[in-house]
Amino acid sequence: MKKLMLGNEAVARGAYEAGVTVATAYPGTPSTEITETIAANYDNIYSEWSPNEKVALEVAIGASIAGARSICSMKHVGLNVAADPLFTVSYTGVNGGLVIVVADDPGMHSSQNEQDSRFYARSAKVPMLEPSDSQECKDFVKKALEISEEFDCPVILRLSTRISHSQSLVELGEKEDYKLKDYKKDFNKYVMMPAMARKRHVEVEKRMARLREFAENTSLNKIEWGSKDIGVITSGIAYQYAKEAFGDVSYLKLGMVYPLPEKLIREFSGKVKKLYVVEELEPFFENQIKKMGIEVTGKELLPAIGELSANIIKEKVLGEKVEINAAINEAIPVRPPVMCPGCPHRGTFYVLKKLKLTVNGDIGCYTLGALPPNESMDTCVCMGASIGMAHGMEKARGRDFSRKTVAVIGDSTFIHSGITGLIDIVYNKGNSTIIVLDNSITGMTGHQENPTTGFTIKGEPTRQVDLVKLANAIGIDRVRVADPFNLKEFEKIVKEEVEADEPSLIIAQRPCALLKRSVNFKGPLKISSEKCRKCKVCMTIGCPAIVDKGSSIEINDALCVGCELCTKVCRFDAIEKAGADCAKS
Repeated sequence: MKKLMLGNEAVARGAYEAGVTVATAYPGTPSTEITETIAANYDNIYSEWSPNEKVALEVAIGASIAGARSICSMKHVGLNVAADPLFTVSYTGVNGGLVIVVADDPGMHSSQNEQDSRFYARSAKVPMLEPSDSQECKDFVKKALEISEEFDCPVILRLSTRISHSQSLVELGEKEDYKLKDYKKDFNKYVMMPAMARKRHVEVEKRMARLREFAENTSLNKIEWGSKDIGVITSGIAYQYAKEAFGDVSYLKLGMVYPLPEKLIREFSGKVKKLYVVEELEPFFENQIKKMGIEVTGKELLPAIGELSANIIKEKVLGEKVEINAAINEAIPVRPPVMCPGCPHRGTFYVLKKLKLTVNGDIGCYTLGALPPNESMDTCVCMGASIGMAHGMEKARGRDFSRKTVAVIGDSTFIHSGITGLIDIVYNKGNSTIIVLDNSITGMTGHQENPTTGFTIKGEPTRQVDLVKLANAIGIDRVRVADPFNLKEFEKIVKEEVEADEPSLIIAQRPCALLKRSVNFKGPLKISSEKCRKCKVCMTIGCPAIVDKGSSIEINDALCVGCELCTKVCRFDAIEKAGADCAKS
């Protein structure tokens, strides 16, 4: 049977068919659907949202050493977090197969940088596979697990946004009857003290030699002969773009992108007149091929920034001007990203802007607080960074500066990597004020549960992390819980806490407006034309439902959820219920 599947769904199917026992992840676009699909469809696989990617990989490693096949999924920046165990599990090797799925994000559709994860494979000395469609996503998971067990190492499966989120046909297979391998106590293999690690490094180098030989002969790497006037070396989604752009030329399609098959590359390059490398982001293949002494053209024509496309290849490499089928004559309205109507973070950023505070931000929906009209976030680097950066600002500029400085961080992000930053502040005698934006869910990646919500990935009730007790336990005596929509009270609390000569934590607690289990708004609002003075203060909260029509300020009842935050800033009581008729619509 064949089924149309996202690349991520196909990865999940591959895990099922290969007899995977344990699947772990921290949600991150574009990888999130892998573990969501496993949790929703394959009950025989244990799945979890881990607190962060490092823990997720460590759990998967433990399962592997215990004899099970395991899969751990994350986005590219998540691999940075998981790098510590990655580099050492390369030394220890595995027992049951271990696949690490990393989804890169060329074009930065939902990411803070545009890194190329192929360099992790080379640095950690582990093989990496890269599928070019959904069928290969499924097949390569199974192949990666086999390679993992054959060569005693983890295997990285590299996806990209277009592979993860594009659909193509997948031929479904039966579940393999995989039997857990026996667990054998072996501290020389699994305990990486220096004496053991030195010996294991020798084994890693032997393994890499065997993997290079394997790369020469595996069906993962294949030549597709066409016209030999042009030869193209490529992989992943870039293979699809190249096929569309070049047509009937010769291709060396690399399904195993590390280590590279040098003999195969030499054979291919020796039989074509002109050789190109088509790859997204860094010249990973190109530089290695040039080091082999082979003449090849790549990044001198193609960009190292953003996604490729067939049109880009045609224009930059073939010099073909791409015709646009139909010109768009009308100006397209700009739709900048905004926080949703009713978003609980809107009240927080309104207050922070009013108080003119320096705000160290973090990764989440609330990063949008940096944009107009809120413009109340000064920095955003990586998960958990806001807390350490606030502490660093205080140590650099002194207490007077820190009285005008706060850090904001989401509840899921705080659990991910914010706790250690807070401990640092306490331990090193800091005075920073941290605001945890507790919206009761992991919002940005599509409403995944986390340790603060009280539910598992399968929606099962579980123990809920108590943020107040957690803060108290690490030495924060000043902990305040407040509703950010109670603007007067919230402003009063923020003022008090930034002035306190000790570290403090404010938990801005209000559910995400889209969280159906917790939110019950009362219907849309409207602006009374008789009472409205057109002062436009209501516009400063940045609600997309409030529209400046020039001659009037109006509320779009199709967008308004009735959160009533705007009523808290209007000084003329001009905002009122829209009425029963409007509410019903």
